[in-house]
Amino acid sequence: MNLNKRLSEFLKEKRKQAQLTQPELAAKAGVGLRFIRELEQGKTSLRMDKVNQVLKLFGQELGP
Repeated sequence: MNLNKRLSEFLKEKRKQAQLTQPELAAKAGVGLRFIRELEQGKTSLRMDKVNQVLKLFGQELGP
């Protein structure tokens, strides 16, 4: 399984466990709703700094 697929599945699972909607997660992370949707869909060209903004809410970080 590739990294994008694992990341999207991880994020979706964590968001649901936290009982957050996509708009709520976007607001909490300080990113746009479109970014959250693309992240959960496994888009490959996303900015790592923004990905880490979202992952930080769940105590995780993506490194190089």
